[in-house]
Amino acid sequence: MATDKRAERIARFIEPLRVKPGSRVDLTEDFDPAFKAGIKKKKDGVELLQTGVELLADYQRRLAAQDTHGVLVCLQSLDAGGKDGTIRHVMSGVNPQGVHVAGFKVPSAEEIDHDYLWRYAARLPARGEIGIFNRSHYEEVLVVRVHPEILDRQKLPPEARGKGLWRRRYREINDWERYLTDNGFTVVKMFLNLSKEEQRARFLRRIDVPERNWKFSASDARERARWDDYQRAFSQMLSATSTEWAPWYVIPADRKWFARICAAAVLAHTLIEIDPRYPEVSDEARRQLADVKRDLVKEAPKGAAPDPYLASADRKGAR
Repeated sequence: MATDKRAERIARFIEPLRVKPGSRVDLTEDFDPAFKAGIKKKKDGVELLQTGVELLADYQRRLAAQDTHGVLVCLQSLDAGGKDGTIRHVMSGVNPQGVHVAGFKVPSAEEIDHDYLWRYAARLPARGEIGIFNRSHYEEVLVVRVHPEILDRQKLPPEARGKGLWRRRYREINDWERYLTDNGFTVVKMFLNLSKEEQRARFLRRIDVPERNWKFSASDARERARWDDYQRAFSQMLSATSTEWAPWYVIPADRKWFARICAAAVLAHTLIEIDPRYPEVSDEARRQLADVKRDLVKEAPKGAAPDPYLASADRKGAR
């Protein structure tokens, strides 16, 4: 019952972040990067984040044990949007063996020799795993759209570069994600929505703090000059690719702590919806476990509890 209430609370919390499939999105009008859902102070959100992290840890164990479903998390943002910190904080309680993070930079010569989705398909999670794409296949309709000269390096035949290129890519991506979900791999897509002023402040911090200099490059400033182009590209992407089977969530990212709460809530909601269960043990297996337990209990040395786990549980229950 408590889990049901938490699930309902999380679903209500993330609903304003969801891009309704079929809707037309204008980032500058529809989503506020400074939105914080009525939470006044950072400390007030600590409990919410902890709840999300605990739920994630619990459901990730179930996901791994069931070994039937997989989860692909796509994280997109402009530079300084907070993707790395979001991954680090939100996934802090899960078993690292069941989570794999893939980052995508400039494609290699081998990757260019394949179709544009090939390198992403090669890094998909297995069943029982959570895979995180730090930047994802959506770069192919974002960076490539803002910088169409990149298409020259993708070796596309002339007929594939016509007027309907972007509409076709949206369709291909939607179809690919539908294929994944039909085969048991849930696709979770989050866009960390940062304001231009907050990006400016974060860039300055990277310049002013020596230990953060490595996180900034001149290319970041050049991309910032294309801010309006990226806002249009993100708006069109969200409009065209938020589907019933793989909706987008726009995460307000001006406050890092709130963005992490939102990301944890979206992931927890996703796993709750999957509802993975621990495998059922057969009657024969239970009989074998009982036999092994009887032998182990007999081996208890003098003064030791026959079953330390049950003894500990009994002490906790008596408190």
